[in-house]
Amino acid sequence: MSILVKNILRFVLLILVQFFVLDKVHLHYMVTPYIYYLFVLWMPFNTSRSWQMILAFLLGFTLDSFRHSPGFHAAACVLIAYLRPFLINILIPQEGAEANYEEPSARSLGGFVRYMIYTGLLTLVHHGWLFLLEAWNFANFWYFVVKTLLSTAISLLLILIAEMLFARKQKFRTNTM
Repeated sequence: MSILVKNILRFVLLILVQFFVLDKVHLHYMVTPYIYYLFVLWMPFNTSRSWQMILAFLLGFTLDSFRHSPGFHAAACVLIAYLRPFLINILIPQEGAEANYEEPSARSLGGFVRYMIYTGLLTLVHHGWLFLLEAWNFANFWYFVVKTLLSTAISLLLILIAEMLFARKQKFRTNTM
């Protein structure tokens, strides 16, 4: 399957799962699980930064359109798309896995721990920025912190489940044919 078709299917599937399944789940109004931004996390390494930001905006805007919200998800997705290359450059092994693998995964980032740091930090930033925009204040600071941390934990658990269910088999690419 081509990379374009695979990413279009990912985009559509993640939006539909988020809107029709996960948006119906609210645990005491403290935990809101999100996995739609996994599309941004799994974008191929060779996607230019401008395309990452445009696609992240379209992803967030699509969810905002379904939820009738004023751009909160678009802003959170664009923020993680902007931070993603910096984090990848910090976490990636010195051998340059972005030239040898197609997209971020535990294998391409040099291990499960690095992949979880990558996923966890971007999830925390996404949720923190999203919930800050929704609340637009720190009037109840501890509610904001607890909601962000609990939602991040549940979302990371769902991402781990998605990783196990939809194993992304990546081959090590070399310069020889």
